[in-house]
Amino acid sequence: MEILGTTLRICVDDLEAAAAFYERLTGAAPLRFERSGVSVAAVGCFLLMSGPESELEVLRKVTATIAVKDVEAAGRTLCEVGAKILVGPVPTPVGRNLIAVHPDGSVFEYVDRKPVA
Repeated sequence: MEILGTTLRICVDDLEAAAAFYERLTGAAPLRFERSGVSVAAVGCFLLMSGPESELEVLRKVTATIAVKDVEAAGRTLCEVGAKILVGPVPTPVGRNLIAVHPDGSVFEYVDRKPVA
């Protein structure tokens, strides 16, 4: 599986202030969306999330987001090497994702940018 990049996940109290900071830091405009009651701003390699603590508690368990060419192919590879798929693949605003737990217990989100048919 070819890994195309990683995104650092950061839970914040003030999404507007955090987005402004990371926009100035990276020079990238925030891409904003909402999912399950959580407001998200993707700014460069940073994924800023703000929302209800009950939702953020779950999101904090995911170590990082890993970009791949094809989430379904990544899921097959992950299973072959001993990971367990917890959720997905499911559609997102920009492609598809899945959540997997690695044999060492770390949890990662895998994403692609393939539009959902």
